[in-house]
Amino acid sequence: MQVIESVAAFRQAHGGAQKPLGLVPTMGFLHEGHLALVRRARAENATAAVSIFVNPTQFGPSEDFSSYPRDMDADLAKLEGAGVDLVFAPTVDEVYPAGFDTHVDVGRIGARLEGEHRAGHFQGVATVVCKLLAIVRPDRAYFGQKDAQQCLVVKRLNADLNLGAEIVVCPTVRDADGLALSSRNVYLSAAERIAALSLHGALVLARELHRAGVMDADEIRARMRRLIGEQPLASIDYISIADAQDLTELDRIDAAALVSLAVRIGKTRLIDNVIL
Repeated sequence: MQVIESVAAFRQAHGGAQKPLGLVPTMGFLHEGHLALVRRARAENATAAVSIFVNPTQFGPSEDFSSYPRDMDADLAKLEGAGVDLVFAPTVDEVYPAGFDTHVDVGRIGARLEGEHRAGHFQGVATVVCKLLAIVRPDRAYFGQKDAQQCLVVKRLNADLNLGAEIVVCPTVRDADGLALSSRNVYLSAAERIAALSLHGALVLARELHRAGVMDADEIRARMRRLIGEQPLASIDYISIADAQDLTELDRIDAAALVSLAVRIGKTRLIDNVIL
C-alpha cells in the first residue's frame, strides 16, 4: 500500500495503476461505515484508492474542525488490512496552496437542508470533491447514503462538470441498535448515546406510518418531532420530507421521498435519513 501526500506524486502513482480505479473519499477516523465503502471499491475495481483529508472549507467558524477526531496510524492499518492500493493523504497546504481562490457552487441542491443550516458547507464539499476527482481520476467514487444530500450534491457536480466518474452510493451502516455510524459518535456520552437513538426511531416511525398509508407529510413530520421531543438532550435543527431528487419539501408523499433530519444531542450534531 502506497501512502502519498503530494498531488504530483499521486498522479504519477495512479498513472501506472490498473483500471478500473475506485476512490473512497474520507475525512479519516475510519469506522465500519467507511470500511464497507472500501470493501465495495476493492471488490469492484482493479485498484482501490482512499483519500484521507479533513477538509477545512466545509466547516463553519463555530464547528469542530480543530477537534474533529483524527487517528492516521489506525486508519492506515485498517486500510492496509482491507487491501487498499493507494492512499492520498495531503496536507491542507497541498490541497489549498497560497493564492487558492476558486470555489464550486452547486446551486439549489446545496442551498437546502444542510446548506441552509451550515452556510458555505456544500461549497466546501463540492470544491474538495471536484479537486479529488480531478487529481485521482477514478472510474468510480464511493459515498455513503447517510450523507444523502452530499450524495446528491456530488452527483450534480459530477454530471454538470463532466468529471467522468461513476458515483456509487452505498447503504448506511448502523450499529445493532440502529444508530448510524459516524465519526462524531465518539463525542457522545453514555446518556447522549441513548438519546441519539431517537433519530433512528423517528425514521422508523416515518417508514411505518407511510407503509400504513399515511401520505400527509406534515402529519409524519409532526409525529417525528413529537418522538424526538421526548428526549431532553435532543434539539432539532430540521426534519425534512422532500423529493428524493431535488429536495423540494413535500406536502403529500406521492413519489420517492427523502426523510432526513439533523438533531443536536448535547453539543453533537447528528444527521440521518431514510428513503420512502
